[in-house]
Amino acid sequence: MKSYFFSFSFLLIAAFGFATGVEPITKSINVATSNIVWKASKVTGTHEGNIKFKSGSLKFDGDLLIGGELLVDMSSIDVTDLKGGGKGKLEGHLKSDDFFGVNTYATSSLKFIKVTSRGIAGEYKITANLTIKNTTKEIKFNATLNAGVGSASIKLDRSDYDIRYGSGSFFDNLGDKTIYDEFDLTVAINY
Repeated sequence: MKSYFFSFSFLLIAAFGFATGVEPITKSINVATSNIVWKASKVTGTHEGNIKFKSGSLKFDGDLLIGGELLVDMSSIDVTDLKGGGKGKLEGHLKSDDFFGVNTYATSSLKFIKVTSRGIAGEYKITANLTIKNTTKEIKFNATLNAGVGSASIKLDRSDYDIRYGSGSFFDNLGDKTIYDEFDLTVAINY
């Protein structure tokens, strides 16, 4: 009888402990200080610039990242390696329907599907759905988050999102006008 009482007491304590567990915490990102640096290459060189976030949040269970959702303001795309008319011309082209069509697709989104710790505090492997131009694809990348700062490096293939201009995947005989499909994003988030 004594062992039943102790077993029952243990189960009640365990159940009560789980029932009063800590709720996950959602932290908004600071859109003013968070940024994405993009870099794209073509046969004759590279270009790079920035894209800003419109909004975003990360979900934590204690110190452990468990989820997140980021919304990117595509109209904020700029070019940092050019000046004057060349800068304005490329920015306008990137915002046009040839590339990101920002008048129709003002935002892109990244929604975390699965977050796995890499075994080191603050380091994660993230599986997410990335939506660009109303096309959603699953991507995977590593991220680091510590003391209110997060970072990630992501390589994307623009042809997955039907961005065709100058792409050898869609057009033949482009020669030195070819723009490579893969481009790099370096993400820096403050939360």
